[in-house]
Amino acid sequence: MRLKLFFIGGLAFLTVSCSRNAITGRNQLQLLPEAELQSMAKSEYQTFLSQNKIVSSSVSKDAEMVKRVGNRISKAITQYYTAENKGDILQGYQWEFNLVDSKDVNAWCMPGGKVVVYTGILPVTQNEAALAVVMGHEIAHAIAQHGNERMSQGLLAEGLGTVGSVLTSGNPTVNNIFNTVYAPGAQIGVLLPNSRKQELEADQYGLIFAAMAGYNPNEAVPFWERMAKAGGGQKPPEFLSTHPSDETRIAKVKRYAKDAMKYYKPVK
Repeated sequence: MRLKLFFIGGLAFLTVSCSRNAITGRNQLQLLPEAELQSMAKSEYQTFLSQNKIVSSSVSKDAEMVKRVGNRISKAITQYYTAENKGDILQGYQWEFNLVDSKDVNAWCMPGGKVVVYTGILPVTQNEAALAVVMGHEIAHAIAQHGNERMSQGLLAEGLGTVGSVLTSGNPTVNNIFNTVYAPGAQIGVLLPNSRKQELEADQYGLIFAAMAGYNPNEAVPFWERMAKAGGGQKPPEFLSTHPSDETRIAKVKRYAKDAMKYYKPVK
């Protein structure tokens, strides 16, 4: 009887904890308050910046470009969702965009709009529109709350019996999972280690964000083709990977780019 009650209670808890994402329309497991994640991200971001070489936009055109692209995308997103009466999606966001001197082919966005681009990805992006594709993708991960979903799945894996305790502030389990999901050192390549579904969602909505900011979404196709070549080496089969295969991603991106064109207004 006790086990049955626990099981029923667990199902009820999961039902309450699932919410429909305002951007993707998909139901997601959300066990953590977004405000808590943003607070943790702010602290982690400041620690990261203090330990890495930030390229100043006052002396680098590349750093200036990163800030310009980020500002255009964030402005476009804010204007769009405010007009759609969905401004609460970006509640608590305080955007920051920095270029970091590193050979890593990488970029990421934490909850609350904390964005980093590594210099190592610039030879692959090659142009501003492709950089917008990358930054739009990473920003889409954040505001679609993919990290919250992944952390919630991690917490669930710890066992329903401990969910109550892990949700308390200062719990080391939450911090450990946060660092696993968000810490720059835990990331692989250009993308956070999210599921294939999350990756394709970030591709789709990231292209819309880039298009709304005035960048041609068709630049995504040659960019991902270059990324596929840059990856090289033997890759696991798609069903064993957290990411879609290069072939799947490029085929999907071609369709997403076509759909995103309706939002495209070139920057004058």
